[in-house]
Amino acid sequence: MRRLLIRPGAIGDCILSFPAMEHLKATYMEVWVPGPVVSLVPFADAVRGLASTGLDLVGVGDLKMPAGLRASLQSFDSVVSWYGAGRSEFREALQDTGVRCEFHRALPPEGYGGHATDFFAQQVGAPSGLRPRIPVVGAPSGLRPRIPVAGAMRRESIVVQPFSGSAKKNWPLERYRELAMRLPHAVEWTAGPEEDLANAVRFEDLGSLAQWISGGRLYIGNDSGITHLAAAVGVPTVALFGPTDPQVWAPRGENVVVLRANPIAELAVRDVMTAANRLLDSQ
Repeated sequence: MRRLLIRPGAIGDCILSFPAMEHLKATYMEVWVPGPVVSLVPFADAVRGLASTGLDLVGVGDLKMPAGLRASLQSFDSVVSWYGAGRSEFREALQDTGVRCEFHRALPPEGYGGHATDFFAQQVGAPSGLRPRIPVVGAPSGLRPRIPVAGAMRRESIVVQPFSGSAKKNWPLERYRELAMRLPHAVEWTAGPEEDLANAVRFEDLGSLAQWISGGRLYIGNDSGITHLAAAVGVPTVALFGPTDPQVWAPRGENVVVLRANPIAELAVRDVMTAANRLLDSQ
């Protein structure tokens, strides 16, 4: 059985769907995901960035599916797609290849009361309660290495990523700085390429970032894809939530503490400090 999984979405959305995707493991499995997520997929035989496939042009206007893409799709016995579920033209174009196709919603519906990971699992018949896992070299979980990046030495520092995809999700930077002064270990700041933060450690790809985060003693960050990444590599994680419902979107991990206030600025430094110390004391 040759199976193709197509999964669009933000970093966190993709990570939370990993247990469902892994459940679909076949003799040969290929995964097409957004470019930044390619280096994180631990369970596929091959992974491609969506933009490189030409899939985004399928079903658009009078454009025909490129012959190379059609041949690629027809090399699979099964296609499971979280991409294009709401686009009839796209679905028809894929089904016209003759390959058995299955389409799923890319996000839980409004008002869904469970966790997103369980929603994705239910779509494909996987059990509930699973946790996304991204094995890295030297990770404390001892999982099979998948991301071969050097430098996974355990550090005594605490990793902090003070940004997210939305300003409403961000705990004020000055609170993070106050917290950093009070934490019992040195803080290593990290940020994305477009985020303005002096002295931040930055990486060209998420696989390298995952490797580096896994060596920290603790991670603290907002509701973001990087916070889901931290939980998935097994580092103890404090996740700060504002307007988003953590019942649906909280990161899942063995040592994850979620704090929430809406607006997020109402979260007190002392409460984040208490959560951080609790995780540090449990190590």
